[in-house]
Amino acid sequence: MTTKKMVFVDTSLCTGCKACSVACKAWNDLEAEKNQLITSYQAQAGTTHNTWTYISMHEKYENGKMEWLMFKHQCYHCEDPSCMKACPVEAIYKTESGYTLIDHDKCIGCGYCVANCPWSVPKTDPNLKKTFKCTGCIDRIENGLQPACVYTCQTGALHFGERDEMIQLANTRLEGIKKDHPKAQLYGDKAMGGTTYLYLLLEDPAFYGLPENPTTSASLVVWKDWVQPYGIWLIPLALAASAGSFFSTRIINNLSKSKGGDIHG
Repeated sequence: MTTKKMVFVDTSLCTGCKACSVACKAWNDLEAEKNQLITSYQAQAGTTHNTWTYISMHEKYENGKMEWLMFKHQCYHCEDPSCMKACPVEAIYKTESGYTLIDHDKCIGCGYCVANCPWSVPKTDPNLKKTFKCTGCIDRIENGLQPACVYTCQTGALHFGERDEMIQLANTRLEGIKKDHPKAQLYGDKAMGGTTYLYLLLEDPAFYGLPENPTTSASLVVWKDWVQPYGIWLIPLALAASAGSFFSTRIINNLSKSKGGDIHG
């Protein structure tokens, strides 16, 4: 039986070297892209169809000192992914190990997954009309290897292993970090059913530009969980309501005309 896997991202140890992003591109044969400085030393604003992971850099000034806080972005591989719920052709699926993948033979590049991801992770290639995102290096994992980003990280910021083992490690690290960073917290453990990438943050999620409570939009839930499954029953109900409205309106009009006739008769 395949067990759930997890990547624990300890942002307190990340130096922003970007080796994880380089390793991701190298392993997945992703093309280089032209970019420019956005702020400080950050040159990537978000994921693209050719960049599946990147580091954002956040400056913090406190007690007369400047500190860099880094954050590694990629697909979170949610337990209950909104991208999978939004896909109209069932091209997105879950693996037993917990990863969320896209079947590009089925993908039509409609962009519904892009619009419904709380973190705006998936991106569509306009030429191929296919959507791409981090695969978690599922090909490496299924062959007993670590994800490329984890294997490359030299600072110990990335850890990979069994889900329960990683959660235990994350809680242990959090307990130690809180002494010097009272705002430290875990991120992803409760979001979207729980994510395969679990983070230790030193500040609130908003500091890193992250949603505090990422959720699936209410409109998507209503459409996928109610309208589509029960749509076949809603059609005759709507027709019946329309017919009822039509006949009731005619009856009222006829009564009005009849009363009018009596008055003028």
